[in-house]
Amino acid sequence: MDRTTFKPLLLTLALISSAPLAQAATTLVYCSEASPAGFDPSQYTSGTDFDASAETVFNRLTQFKRGGTEVEPGLATSWDVSADGLIYTFHLRDGVKFHTTDYFTPTRDFNADDVLFTFQRLLDPQHPFRQAYPTESPYFTDMGLNTTIKSVEKVDEHTVRFNLNNVDAAFVQNLAMSFASVQSAEYAAQLLKEGKAGDLNQKPVGTGPFVFKRYQKDSQIRYAANTAYWKPEDVKLDNLIFSITPDAAVRLQKLKRGECQVSGYPRPADIEIIEQDPNLQVLKQPGFNLGFLAYNVTHPPLDQLKVRQALDMAIDKPAIIKAVYQSAGQLAQNALPPAQWSFDPAIQDAPHDVTKAKALLKEAGVAPGTTIDLWAMTVQRASNPNARMSAQMIQQDWAKIGIKANIVSYEWGEYIKRAKNGEHDAMIYGWTGDNGDPDNWLGVLYSCAAVKGSNYAKWCDPAYDRLIQQAKVSNDRQQRIDLYRQAQKILKQQVPITPIANSTVFQPINRQVVDFKLSPFGLTPFYGVGLKK
Repeated sequence: MDRTTFKPLLLTLALISSAPLAQAATTLVYCSEASPAGFDPSQYTSGTDFDASAETVFNRLTQFKRGGTEVEPGLATSWDVSADGLIYTFHLRDGVKFHTTDYFTPTRDFNADDVLFTFQRLLDPQHPFRQAYPTESPYFTDMGLNTTIKSVEKVDEHTVRFNLNNVDAAFVQNLAMSFASVQSAEYAAQLLKEGKAGDLNQKPVGTGPFVFKRYQKDSQIRYAANTAYWKPEDVKLDNLIFSITPDAAVRLQKLKRGECQVSGYPRPADIEIIEQDPNLQVLKQPGFNLGFLAYNVTHPPLDQLKVRQALDMAIDKPAIIKAVYQSAGQLAQNALPPAQWSFDPAIQDAPHDVTKAKALLKEAGVAPGTTIDLWAMTVQRASNPNARMSAQMIQQDWAKIGIKANIVSYEWGEYIKRAKNGEHDAMIYGWTGDNGDPDNWLGVLYSCAAVKGSNYAKWCDPAYDRLIQQAKVSNDRQQRIDLYRQAQKILKQQVPITPIANSTVFQPINRQVVDFKLSPFGLTPFYGVGLKK
């Protein structure tokens, strides 16, 4: 497929030809790092997919304030919670319009029916739409919302009620997450009637600040401003273009040439170059993230604790941080980042010890020369700027204890799909918190419920699970901290993962970009963003 390069002059001329003569259209180009796997946020867990859908096309009942973790009203203007914490009543915003596209024209405004369709589809495997278009919702199930939510009911056109089976201390925050984006029930009904249910994931319709126009895989995604958006101050661009550019060096070139105004995931070595360019600036903040290595405990010999301990202590983590993260990474010893409340600072790594690692492998009956497939991402993430280099260094470390690592890579969407199926032995991955709650780490990444989703270690420990489930249903903050710290100790002892680094997040932008705010959740939102005239 041909890759399109957007030359600023040609792009401007093309846009002027279709815009009012009085003023040229305002277009922002984002050099993104990978192609999205699709545009139905409920199906995915990756920032690449969320940036292309949830952060552009859709809204949720609640939302996070730009640049922060505080929840504010979204499609719901307010909500009430029963005294026992089991009933949430949401009062919906009036007059919200769904997008009009060349494949769908809404006949009504957003209402309770859309909320019911969105969540009943996620809850019910026998839902008619899910029968026509079978999908899984890994986030929804990884967080246990499929069992937490008992039912969703329509009180009236602008009121919906969620009935819960158990208390969920982070329920309102959960509904602000990308996977909970509200779909159009009317559009879904049209797709069912046409026999095109799968188009929900290819031709999205939402209520968000940008209207989906066109997607060319591995090349570009085009959006237009939603001129009927319910929060007009958040729409400052006429056009938004994702120029899909997997190579970080090419992204830097495009940014310097003005072919894009915002670029994703710079290499640490390029930060100084960008800062020296008078037309560019770099926004940065401590990352709410973790780069780690997950061991698939269902694959021998990784099902043995001694083997995981040996592989863990053989890795020279400071060397990886120096070479891969450079000045942008800090050594991680825990499965939570330090900024996450309930983080236990007492958790410490086992010493880097090649001799002890060899002895453990011998005790486990693992012969020298044993091969383990080590998967490495092909895209840059906030949590790991160069997974391939990380894998090569781990490969060298494991060779010193007699383990041969076979490095395996796939295109990003295929990487995630195969990993969820458990095809890997060990894999390099990373996570950025989504809602500020510890369960988004300890539940989503390591719980028994998440084994078929984002728990890439495929690790299920009953004692650990009891602790995090008890913490999730408690409204006592100190009790939750105590329970989560007990869980962190079990996690460290059982070694389903090797934490490697918490990285600093850098966001290069052109100085013409106005009011871009870094997301603490590793997303790249463009609502509220503008360009100087």
